[in-house]
Amino acid sequence: VQLQASGGGLVQAGGSLRLSCAASGRTYSDYGVGWFRQGLGKEREFVAAISASGGSTYYTESVKGRFTISRDNARSTVYLQMNSLKSEDTAVYYCAARPDATYGNRHYDQRSTYWNWGQGTQVTVSS
Repeated sequence: VQLQASGGGLVQAGGSLRLSCAASGRTYSDYGVGWFRQGLGKEREFVAAISASGGSTYYTESVKGRFTISRDNARSTVYLQMNSLKSEDTAVYYCAARPDATYGNRHYDQRSTYWNWGQGTQVTVSS
């Protein structure tokens, strides 16, 4: 499956953005999808993930209550709605996919379990 991330931009602190991760190729509905981010000079870190069916979602603690991950399998797209953005959310955001049949609900926060990665989209939050 090929992934295309979009929706990044420049926003003031407290503002909102919605990222999209569109897929082509294999059946997207068989894949769990995660969002990761990498700030300048930092390691790539887990942000959020959603199971293939959309029935399970996972978030890193720092974004709980502010970010919402969702998916529309008919459109082969996963979304990351980001509200109440903070300067520390500034990073390049990447989406990634992995087959749920292989991992089930395990290790959604581990980069090594993802098979396919999209290009990043820059999110910059000004304070």
